[in-house]
Amino acid sequence: MHLVQSLLMKILKTPNEMTLDQIENTIKAFKDAARRAKQAQFDLVEIHAAHGYLINQFLSPLTNKRTDEFGGSIENRYRLLQQVIDAVQSEFDGPIFVRISASEYHEDGNQMDEFLHISSQMKKQHVDLIDCSSGGVVPARIRTYPGYQVRFAEKIKQQAKIPTGAVGKITSGIQAEEILQNDRADLIFVARVFLRNPYWPKQVADELGIELSGPVQYNRGWR
Repeated sequence: MHLVQSLLMKILKTPNEMTLDQIENTIKAFKDAARRAKQAQFDLVEIHAAHGYLINQFLSPLTNKRTDEFGGSIENRYRLLQQVIDAVQSEFDGPIFVRISASEYHEDGNQMDEFLHISSQMKKQHVDLIDCSSGGVVPARIRTYPGYQVRFAEKIKQQAKIPTGAVGKITSGIQAEEILQNDRADLIFVARVFLRNPYWPKQVADELGIELSGPVQYNRGWR
């Protein structure tokens, strides 16, 4: 029992508040990563500010309990992301996306007004697109259904006037096309569907009546 308790204490150890030097080093790490991405000729970079990871912890009042210039008001909580964006832009001259959790599923967390505010700030910083996911800051029961996160992308796109990406149980070509054609988002992100079907783009092309060229080795079975 003592061993189990000891292991649990290590797993559940309360994190220390980052010092200003550690924050500065973190921002520099993002800058260095952006430089490497440019050297590697990546077409774009995405800053992950969602799902309870570090930047998200600064953005959310559920996790950010700081009393300095990085805590308190939404402006202060946004400061880390603001400086990370600036640092990345100083090294990478291609498109820059930012992924956010546009709902924290908690009454004391950021609400849509706060997300619209930070989205407007990102627009001022010339972020190219906001990738609108949700959750992950604190444990929550999330009722999922096809396209359950699309409304976040739609609202931010319409009200903050910035391009958005839609995610979350988008599994068919018709569903994706509806989102785009009705101007609810500017880009569709899919991931898990590729675990089930690595030829999903071909399936979608067939579904929408679009001719999609395949590898020469696949010609006999492509049509």
